[in-house]
Amino acid sequence: MHFIKCYVRIFTMKKILIYLKDYKKETILAPLFKLLEASFELIVPLVVAAMIDTGIANEDKAFIWKMGGILVALGIIGLVCSLTAQFFAAKAAVGFTAQLRNVLFERIQKFSYRQMDELGTSTLITRMTSDMNQVQTGVNMVLRLFLRSPFIVFGAMVMAFTIDVKAALIFAVAIPLLSIVVFGIMMFSIPVYRKVQANLDKLLKNTRESLTGARVIRAFRLEKEWQEDFDANNDALRQVQNFAGKVSAFMNPVTYIVINVALVILIHVGAIRVDAGIITQGAVVALVNYMSQILVELIKLANLIVTTTKAIASGNRIADVLATVPENMDDVKMGATGEASVNSNAYPVGEADTIVEFEHVHFAFHEAKEEALSDVHFSVKPGQTIGIIGGTGSGKSTIVNLLCGFYPATKGEIRVKGKKMEDYTGKELLKNISIVPQKAVLFKGTIESNLRWGNENATTEELWEALEVAQAAEFVREKSGQLQSEVAQLGKNFSGGQRQRLSIARAIIGKKDILVLDDSTSALDYATDAALRQAIKNLKHKPTVFIVSQRATSIQYADCILVLDDGEVVGMGTHDELLKNCETYQEIYHSQYQKTGGVK
Repeated sequence: MHFIKCYVRIFTMKKILIYLKDYKKETILAPLFKLLEASFELIVPLVVAAMIDTGIANEDKAFIWKMGGILVALGIIGLVCSLTAQFFAAKAAVGFTAQLRNVLFERIQKFSYRQMDELGTSTLITRMTSDMNQVQTGVNMVLRLFLRSPFIVFGAMVMAFTIDVKAALIFAVAIPLLSIVVFGIMMFSIPVYRKVQANLDKLLKNTRESLTGARVIRAFRLEKEWQEDFDANNDALRQVQNFAGKVSAFMNPVTYIVINVALVILIHVGAIRVDAGIITQGAVVALVNYMSQILVELIKLANLIVTTTKAIASGNRIADVLATVPENMDDVKMGATGEASVNSNAYPVGEADTIVEFEHVHFAFHEAKEEALSDVHFSVKPGQTIGIIGGTGSGKSTIVNLLCGFYPATKGEIRVKGKKMEDYTGKELLKNISIVPQKAVLFKGTIESNLRWGNENATTEELWEALEVAQAAEFVREKSGQLQSEVAQLGKNFSGGQRQRLSIARAIIGKKDILVLDDSTSALDYATDAALRQAIKNLKHKPTVFIVSQRATSIQYADCILVLDDGEVVGMGTHDELLKNCETYQEIYHSQYQKTGGVK
């Protein structure tokens, strides 16, 4: 049963080896030159035997020099073949890994939010880095040694039979014993190395969280607890690696024992047969050399097996990610929803000119026990401004994620411009929607390069227009480089409010039919927030705007406001209507009204 599981894992590994197809020449030439080197190496014991039996026995110095020259020539030719094989193996391994890494990164980029939640960021990083390096090393070693070592082992045995059949029977017994040891340990090692990589995932996750949340950890004085957590994960990884190392280390002494016992028997048998005049002294030396070659190659093979075992374990982890079909690939329809439930008390929906419709939509996150959204039901007309408000965890951002196709609804139906969500591809859907997420993220480059994410063909005038609407033009003009000003990684050389305004400009410049602001003005003061909303309202292309906010002042002038509480729509209407009829909205508004001193 264990053997079958190992075979299945090796078969899975084959799925990523298809990316070696562009390196067919290298994958053929690398082993070929290694076999040439091995062939020359198998000739060496015969040359030494001739040197002993003819040159030394007859005191023929010329013959000895001649054989010595042949040995040097074989060494030089073998070195050239080895270097050539190494060049082709390295080229194939590095090229294959680069292509595989590109494919893996492209696949990860297409995963939905739900799939990213399931797989986990830390394990994806590990598979892109550590696992990929293990696979590269494995491919390199296999191309160099996978054929060479078995060729020399069996070639040495064949050569031994050409010298003396009886003595060669020792080889016939030793080699199968060694094979049992090597492959037995390999079968045992594969699951151990998979566990090593899994523990590495946990350690990476712990490290990533502690680094990204360093300020929070220090603010709450939890450095000691996090250090203890890291030490625990690090110790678990150490223990598994130690166990894996012990299993691998067990291989060398066992192979040495088998080989040395075989050598003792071979020398004993050889001495008897030399005394009987059946074979010569040079033949015994040749047999010992062949046995030594087998020892060296089996040690190499053992190391190759360990490396290959790690590579197979890592390769299967990469293959598992590649086998995950993205839910929102550009050429694949969005995830289908389930059947809608019926609620006679739901809000009316279904006008012919609606641009967005949620019909009895339910949603639950992966492995969550409760729904994040329950029976959400509303419709939006083109050009309307929709406010979404509610307490923390009420489901505001979840509605945005469903609208943008980042997650498929668990039940119910979502329509955008009259078309069902599941009939859109990811690219088609986002041609109609611009979104500014909660966390404003900028990328290393310039202000202009970041803005062009929204529309790569935008003119300079259009860039400035978007900055004006987003209330960002003033601080951009103050910078010496203006649009060419440098943006550091994640925009860390800008304040939180500046990052938010640049992110809004990036979304506006796309001029999409739907604009979603997911709590993206939280770092702006009230005056700037008000100016931004007025500028968006005056946009020429009149987008349908969704404003998600925890501020009542940010959404009170919306055409319609959705009030969420614990994943349910508990109120829908204008600001004045909700102040009269919705208790949840009243609580939110009046708590903030007191804080803002009556700002409306």
